Amino acid sequence: MESKNLWILTEERPKQEVITIILDKFARDNQWACFIDTIRILPILENNKFSFLYEVIGFYCKKIGRVFIKSVSGSSSFVDFLIFYQEKQPEINDMPLYAIEETKTDDSESRNTGIYQRCSKFVFISYYYPDIRKIMLYNLKVKQKEKSTDTYIFGTRLLLTLGVEILGKELDKNIFKPFNSIDEIIEFKKNMRKAPKGNVPILIDKKDDQITISGRLIKNNRLSHDPNIGALSLISASLRKLGWKKRIVIINHGLGQNHIYSENKFIRIAKKLSIEIDGLNISSEKNEDNYWKYETEGEKLGTIFIHIVVENFTEGYSIFENHAGCEKGYFITKEGSYIPLKKYSDRKAYKNGDKKRIITIPDLILIDFGRSEIINIEGKKYQFCQKGIEELEKFIDIEEHYIKKHYSEFKILRTVVLYGSKENKIVEIEVGFLLNKNGDLILGIKAPELFKEAIKNLIDFWSS
Repeated sequence: MESKNLWILTEERPKQEVITIILDKFARDNQWACFIDTIRILPILENNKFSFLYEVIGFYCKKIGRVFIKSVSGSSSFVDFLIFYQEKQPEINDMPLYAIEETKTDDSESRNTGIYQRCSKFVFISYYYPDIRKIMLYNLKVKQKEKSTDTYIFGTRLLLTLGVEILGKELDKNIFKPFNSIDEIIEFKKNMRKAPKGNVPILIDKKDDQITISGRLIKNNRLSHDPNIGALSLISASLRKLGWKKRIVIINHGLGQNHIYSENKFIRIAKKLSIEIDGLNISSEKNEDNYWKYETEGEKLGTIFIHIVVENFTEGYSIFENHAGCEKGYFITKEGSYIPLKKYSDRKAYKNGDKKRIITIPDLILIDFGRSEIINIEGKKYQFCQKGIEELEKFIDIEEHYIKKHYSEFKILRTVVLYGSKENKIVEIEVGFLLNKNGDLILGIKAPELFKEAIKNLIDFWSS
């Protein structure tokens, strides 16, 4: 059998430990022998320009030629990774083999976010790739909760009912198993702990010709209640999978007709599964857009690039990441503890109207141990350079409450990383790095020394 390349398309910043799990999973599923050493993710340069393609090294398998990673953008509700096994770079009409969703959130941190918030992605992707293999990958940084909540058990069993595989968590197979019938789903939900007073509970009621599911879908005057969107999508898809062909009606949703628009992911799922929203009309018009496209515009192309180059070509690394459109990471202390950042310096004051109490967080925080420097980075598209410079002034809270507390002896730098345009020079001293659309790697006048070291080592690697 001739070997092909493995292509990993992602909206996220690819992490070495996650890529390792994906490669190991793919080889094991195919019963192929492989060796995995230290995984590195290298930006591919051509004539000292970034090709907007990364290659994974440290993985060896006779059946796999090379492993590539490329940034993409999803069409509304995109899983974190699409995996293709083919010789050439994937095109829109090619068929991926795996859809993988990665999360660091455990039941111990949030019942709803830990299971429901991401689940609609698995329902949504079936609209495009009905036969794709679906995986929920837990990349946990905190200790797994010993006793799972009913919410987590219910959500996970629904995922299993839809054929989603779970990786990265120890699950009791006597508890975590697919539902066998519609009545079993309804009975389990009925016996769960009731919602707090004032909340709209998720309740399932079956009659002869219809099933109603209650659940609030409105948030901030929009159809955007992600945990409930996930829960209602997951329940409805499981009911259909187990054979319910009659009406499914969402009630007590809080929506008005003005909240219904065809591009919304829940509306698209509702059309796919023939779900009704009580009292409202859903257009039968089909959405014809593609599930993904290659990313060519987003600011994260710049911040993810500098992140990967620093971690693979210097001794520096990230202690916090919040790349645009990606999952927010934890703040990592000098002792190696993972801390979720608070949203407010004073939550009560913020809720009482003092909006300055919100903590503005950088897109990336890098640490340079050799020079005892912490680098706070704001990412922006080139045309929003000035706004990025203004954002630097708002990092006081995170520096006072987190960085100075855990890295008191380190000097703190602030800089902007840009992506876009065809400019080949930087005049603003606050800008440390520009990756332009041609792939040019442009260092700022006062770029951090860590940036200079990383770019030099990257160019030397490809020149040697």
